Amino acid sequence: MPVRVDLNISLDGFATTTDQTPEEPFGQDWGRLVEHYAATRTIRERVLHDASGEGTTGIDDDYAAAYFADVGAEIMGAGMFGLHTYPDDPDWRGWWGDEPPFRVPVFVLTHTPRPTIEMAGGTTFHFLSATPAEALDKALAVAGGKDVRIGGGPTVVRQFLKAGLVDQLHVAIAPILLGRGIRLWDDLRGLESGYRVTVEAAPSGTTHLTFRR
Repeated sequence: MPVRVDLNISLDGFATTTDQTPEEPFGQDWGRLVEHYAATRTIRERVLHDASGEGTTGIDDDYAAAYFADVGAEIMGAGMFGLHTYPDDPDWRGWWGDEPPFRVPVFVLTHTPRPTIEMAGGTTFHFLSATPAEALDKALAVAGGKDVRIGGGPTVVRQFLKAGLVDQLHVAIAPILLGRGIRLWDDLRGLESGYRVTVEAAPSGTTHLTFRR
């Protein structure tokens, strides 16, 4: 049961933006960073709840479909859930809508644990304060033999990479420069030496870089 990561990053290695506002919680550049995925048939159906069947196919859609395939549990940081947006609101249920796309148990790493939230479609959010190894043990225990995905953000992913806990890392490199934000690659010198690295270019201009043990 591999432990895997899928992230969108810019050419200069940033996986987040820095201009978030309550009106645009992901920032103005987020749409450019994930444009290739947002246009795919898989993401339109799974995340945007578009049942029209429209959307791009091909390489980007193949990776979008693989993102959801064979996942039994997910681990994410508080920021990916959206706790930093409403940290003191006990009724805040995240920014993924009433039916999040994960459809598996999700463990949200936070220093202020909250009660478990059960959502439509099979997603259950569990909140815990734990080390990467402790969180992974909990996720593996409920994954039913399927993969555990480390969803993000980049700070959480970097912690799992530095701990040597990731079997497969896929980054979709968008052909844009962000100039600031949180970089994935900081303090990971020599990471590639423990993996076999493959590269695939999509017509969208996105480069799919995969590290596999």
